[in-house]
Amino acid sequence: MERAHNEALRQRIAARCAAFQRLEEAGHPPGLKHAAVAIAVLERTATEPSSFLLTRRAAGLRAHSLQWALPGGRCDPGEDAIGAALRELHEELGLALDAADVLGVLDDYPTRSGYLITPVVAWAGRDPALALNPHEVSSVHRIELAAIEAEDAFDFVRIPESERRVVRLRLDDDFIHAPTAALIYQFREVLAGRATRVADLEQPVFAWK
Repeated sequence: MERAHNEALRQRIAARCAAFQRLEEAGHPPGLKHAAVAIAVLERTATEPSSFLLTRRAAGLRAHSLQWALPGGRCDPGEDAIGAALRELHEELGLALDAADVLGVLDDYPTRSGYLITPVVAWAGRDPALALNPHEVSSVHRIELAAIEAEDAFDFVRIPESERRVVRLRLDDDFIHAPTAALIYQFREVLAGRATRVADLEQPVFAWK
């Protein structure tokens, strides 16, 4: 039963990603540094639901310490987004995947801090053993797919500093903000078969630096 469910889920995510027509650097500001993140999907088990991995950044990082983030980072010279996302996934969490595990690539998201982030959706299999890099990650969490598919999972607020809407994802008693929330929101929409664009969704002011 679990095996059939997981295979059906993998096929559904791959099909929805394949049907999604990605916009590549369309209308983004010039000079942004390329980065990539991994949306690493985990199989359902007898004790855990289908989920994806989300981290809290290490306290000692110079920028955005202790913030929620998908595993990822800046692309090395000559490295494409898929290669960077898989490399960072291994460096941060000790999770080794390859190109055959990639299910799709979503839209690039431009950040206020000068990055263009490419989200790479990958299949991480059944309850993989993780080895966190303490210099980059303070903790890792499984976020249920059902949690982001809920109707009230995301909300949108306004701030005086921008005319654009700020997207937020509720997580227990906390909020995850853009860019991470924007990337997860688009992933949720793609899972539902909707081609929702997110580049115009705003980040809170504390994430602008």
